[in-house]
Amino acid sequence: MGNPRQLVTTTPRPVPVLKRLIADPSTRLVRIATGDNRNNLAPGFIEALERRYGGTRLGRQELAGELIEDREDALWRRGEIEACVIRVVPALRRIVVAVDPPSGIGPNSCCGIVVAGLEPEGRAVVLADCSVEGATPAAWAQAVVKAYRRFAADRIVAEVNQGGEMVTAMLRSVDVALPITLVRATHGKFLRAEPVAALYEQGRVAHAGRFIELEDEMCDFGPDGLSSGRSPDRLDALVWALTALVLEGHGEPRVRGI
Repeated sequence: MGNPRQLVTTTPRPVPVLKRLIADPSTRLVRIATGDNRNNLAPGFIEALERRYGGTRLGRQELAGELIEDREDALWRRGEIEACVIRVVPALRRIVVAVDPPSGIGPNSCCGIVVAGLEPEGRAVVLADCSVEGATPAAWAQAVVKAYRRFAADRIVAEVNQGGEMVTAMLRSVDVALPITLVRATHGKFLRAEPVAALYEQGRVAHAGRFIELEDEMCDFGPDGLSSGRSPDRLDALVWALTALVLEGHGEPRVRGI
């Protein structure tokens, strides 16, 4: 072809490849807001989104098509996360699956499920974000056990502020022999996340790939939570996993390779 062209459509997240593409003088940029597609959407859909996300950073991104840079008071920066991505996962001596159960059931509920491991030298590696949205307790319990088996984990770390004994019961209904450590939040989400953010600044955490939805929560989490007002379920699971591996040392060590 004498004049090759490429059409790219995406939610405007501030990732380097998209920012480079926008800055390229040969790029023709067209911004389309969700409201521009009103005639093709169900009645009341736009109004429902506006009630939920209007006036928030997430709303500006998802509804207005704006490219939102890092939140100034967020604990993480995208550049920091991108710099910690590794191509090859080293041998790990411990692996945990952390679970932040949802407070209810519905299309907007999310069960945070994050898998992380620990290198012999002490650096943590985030292996996967296996979180599930809109799932029943039976379904998210299945997702947790699937992640546990997939990564041959040593232990499941589950928050019990929401659900209490039900969390253990649901997990053991799938596999009665699961090794489960129950954790209870005694501090606010921001206070729990601060020591984990410090681990990233110290170079003590790596990511075995890109986990976009998790990263979006990390870079939009400030003292008042997410700008959307939603619960940072994926981030909560990440915090529990890294707290267990590095800050508190839960789990049963054994040398492994994956």
